[in-house]
Amino acid sequence: MNSPLRIVFYGTPEFAAYSLKQIHQSGFQIIAVVTAPDKPAGRGLAVQSSAVKKMAEELSLHVLQPSNLKSESFLSELKTLNPDVQVVIAFRMLPETVWALPSKGTFNLHASLLPQYRGAAPINHAIINGEKETGVTTFFIEKELDTGKIILQSKVEITNQDNAGTLHDKLMFEGADLVNKTLIQIQNNTVRSSTQSVDGIVLKAAPKIFPQDCYINWEQNASAIYNFVRGLAPYPVARTQHNDKIFKVYATALSETASIPTLSPGEWSITNKQLLVGCADQNILITEIQQEGKKRMKIADFLLGYRD
Repeated sequence: MNSPLRIVFYGTPEFAAYSLKQIHQSGFQIIAVVTAPDKPAGRGLAVQSSAVKKMAEELSLHVLQPSNLKSESFLSELKTLNPDVQVVIAFRMLPETVWALPSKGTFNLHASLLPQYRGAAPINHAIINGEKETGVTTFFIEKELDTGKIILQSKVEITNQDNAGTLHDKLMFEGADLVNKTLIQIQNNTVRSSTQSVDGIVLKAAPKIFPQDCYINWEQNASAIYNFVRGLAPYPVARTQHNDKIFKVYATALSETASIPTLSPGEWSITNKQLLVGCADQNILITEIQQEGKKRMKIADFLLGYRD
């Protein structure tokens, strides 16, 4: 009988915390949890812990928060822990001295069907590109980002109503299940990993999204703008500028009746208690919005006090 795996877990946000909880509930032996250092956040800049740290403390797990993953003190403690395998979910890049340490390797959970959407924002980009399907992948970490041998994959449908928030949750749940299955295979020495094949396919990347990337291009078709908005909702949120004011756009809707009046790209019209904006091919309805310095609102509430 195989001895229990000694697991070190790396992660920071809620997406990773959920997998940590599921691994623990499945009875795996987690000898340490590595997460980001506490930092000031919010309006009051109170020091806050990551979602993974909060979960680890709830589960009474040993927590490490190195500011430098190459520091001698961290590497020394890691070697003393002597992990069999490491699990990495939504964490910064590990130096080779860290990921190459365990005898059974270090694997990552990525929120796409690799090799598609390698990068920091696979959930956002899949929706922005109008994909109908995505998924989660576990793979062994190697030197190049998101290129290691695939262990397991699982597909997830993207509906027309999904935004980045709802898809995040779907993939979080599916990903936790995949991590458990991956650990079972590693425990039982039944892993059959495969090299990522990129021959004959057009790769779509998922680079990090910065605030300047979030502005809506009204010269695009309405369907592309619809996908762009939901791909950035609820974070980092699509934006637009109108009459020298910045607005965050959380949701839009496509409607055949929105073609009247005819509007030029970026032009606003408040008609029948609706906010229409012109796109390249037709108008689009903005259904949830936030003016700079004000609260996020459904469009009916927003229009009650709005003066164009």
